[in-house]
Amino acid sequence: MTADKEKRRAISRDAARRRRQVESDVFGDLSRLLPLEPSVRAHLDKPSVIRLTLSYIRMHALLKGNPGIKSEGGKAVECGPSNSRDERQSECDARLDDEEKVSEEDVETNMYLKTLEGFLMVLSAEGDMIFLSHNVSKYMGLTQTELMGHNIFEFTHPCDHEEIRNNLRLATGEVWLDGKRDFVMRIKSALTHRGRSTNLKSATWKVLHCQGRAKVCITASSCRVSCLLLTCQPLPLSHTLLSANTFTSQHSMDMKFTYCDQRVQFLLGYSPEELIGRSIYNLCHTVDTNCLTKNHFNLYWKTQSVSGQYRMLVRGGGYVWVETHSAVIPSGRPSRSRQGTNHQLCILCVTYVLSGVEEPSLQLSVDQTVSGYQS
Repeated sequence: MTADKEKRRAISRDAARRRRQVESDVFGDLSRLLPLEPSVRAHLDKPSVIRLTLSYIRMHALLKGNPGIKSEGGKAVECGPSNSRDERQSECDARLDDEEKVSEEDVETNMYLKTLEGFLMVLSAEGDMIFLSHNVSKYMGLTQTELMGHNIFEFTHPCDHEEIRNNLRLATGEVWLDGKRDFVMRIKSALTHRGRSTNLKSATWKVLHCQGRAKVCITASSCRVSCLLLTCQPLPLSHTLLSANTFTSQHSMDMKFTYCDQRVQFLLGYSPEELIGRSIYNLCHTVDTNCLTKNHFNLYWKTQSVSGQYRMLVRGGGYVWVETHSAVIPSGRPSRSRQGTNHQLCILCVTYVLSGVEEPSLQLSVDQTVSGYQS
């Protein structure tokens, strides 16, 4: 009886070993089909292989639904059997030409991503990250393979979930027309201030400015698939991009000027002294007030924001198109004698003037007149 039990156990162990081997072989074959570097594929576990495979299948369905877009194949060039040597050679030459085109496209893509100073993201209607550009690790400290297939709500701030859902949702009029998207969200970042990577438990919130469009694709099975194509740019308020057409200003939390640099006089005609105590809303075109209000709201909740393009009134008449990058900062350095006290906050703005003066003979506010600021 004992011998029979041992024999059955041995047979069971052998069967389990064969099943595990078959399973490993299937996952190995599946991982080799993924368009990833061999060094990356070697470190993928089974759940990651399934997650990435599903992401690439969904991405392939989106690409296949758009005419004129070709899915990338592997790097290897294989020449299959042919009846004629000339035909076989011409086929190989054609595939080699395709490989050269793909490499040129890779170089061009890397150049675009470097110029963008951000990364690309494709979100499904449910919020799944079905594609991220490879340079996401530069900004988030997490690799492309670590994020693809996961849901965006797992990594974003809970207070931003409703806004993200609203942007994922397609309105009736957007089914056949591309719907523009422009919003700010907070996402987990595993990068420290010194640029080193840490684990997700120690992750901090990074503010991203997301711009793009909602896309609708018709698949081969006549199914309508929607997604969001987004460019995501982190919002560190940097002074390295300042130019002659840029000025900085500081505001109280109700957006009244407390400081403005001298370049505002050259760009808008107002002296810094005239603007102190005035609200930025007084300089904004009435039609674009909602743009500043949205920016102001984002600053209160997310501490950083980008206004989008709006019109700022010029002294004497007319307006210029501008875009403002803003951040909430402490109004002063902590005092050594009062380290435990809370310091007041203020808003620091960097405003980029994007156009020349338009409609210079048109005055839309009393503040544009010469005597408007002398009261």
